[in-house]
Amino acid sequence: MKKTLLGLCTVAALTLAACSTGPESQAEADRPAEITVFAAASLTEVFDDIADEYKAADANAPDVKFSFAGSSDLVSQISEGAPADVIATADETTMDTLASDDLLAGDPEMFASNTLTLAVADGNPKAITSSADFTGNDLVVCAPQVPCGAATEKWAGLNDAELDPVSEENSVTDVLGKVSAGQADAGIVYVTDIARADGEVEQVDLDGADKVINKYPAATVKASEHQDEADAFVKFLGSDTAQKLLRDAGFAAG
Repeated sequence: MKKTLLGLCTVAALTLAACSTGPESQAEADRPAEITVFAAASLTEVFDDIADEYKAADANAPDVKFSFAGSSDLVSQISEGAPADVIATADETTMDTLASDDLLAGDPEMFASNTLTLAVADGNPKAITSSADFTGNDLVVCAPQVPCGAATEKWAGLNDAELDPVSEENSVTDVLGKVSAGQADAGIVYVTDIARADGEVEQVDLDGADKVINKYPAATVKASEHQDEADAFVKFLGSDTAQKLLRDAGFAAG
């Protein structure tokens, strides 16, 4: 009888142990090792920092893999079926394209905003002080389909500024790169690009830039196989920790 009772107790103990650890083990097994975030080029450095803090806040959170590019390129990739869990763009218009095509899992969340400015070579050798000095100098801007390009066109229209760029780039990072490399005298970028240029360029305030503000939305992609984790990252962008990092990088509130 004692052996029978002992055997029953052992079976019961094992059953309870299985019930207490089974669901947790299954949840851990189902948790993805990584999520993919498509993000506007202007977010490159700050999103790397935000991902570090995201992991630090939750050791069980998945790693974050980024794909940075011009927002319009990212939207096109998702529209064509590229695998992504989160999309963060540099304006509302590009995000609206995905929403209208029913490619988002929910409403986008605004997490930051940005303003245009002018980048010139270190020391400003061409003495460019305003848009009036564009004539006779090599100006580089973003292409119209890119958020910074659409904002530039809107700014030019509102301020009667004449634009005759020597090139139109597919991302604001490329504009900054041309000025930094001495391939252009000036480029219209975001204020945050000056902050991350490490002194390679100088900032010249763009007259009337406050008339055009780009808001940055983020959303979970509908086709994501990791909806909960994607939602968690989008939510983290609005946290005090992420917002401080965005402010330190020169972004304003969304």
